[in-house]
Amino acid sequence: MAHLAPIVRSHHERYDGHGYPDGLQGDEIPLASRIISVAAAFVDLITASAQFEAMLPNDACRELAVRAGTEFDPDVVTATLHLLHFRQRIRSA
Repeated sequence: MAHLAPIVRSHHERYDGHGYPDGLQGDEIPLASRIISVAAAFVDLITASAQFEAMLPNDACRELAVRAGTEFDPDVVTATLHLLHFRQRIRSA
């Protein structure tokens, strides 16, 4: 499981380098960490908490798009939005 430690450690890094714990940016952040970051943010946005109401999935997608390039890897956001859109089309069919 030691190979997973860098992924877990880096999932709070930001694409623009303003994250923690190491201030990594862009491709310095392991791809799996960048994916987890986007997925966790989406779940947080659509889940109600004591501080925030849950967003509708479409609103959460827009929020991810706004944060692409700063907080999140834009390629990971684009791929995530495509997957979510595809899932929505399947559910409506």
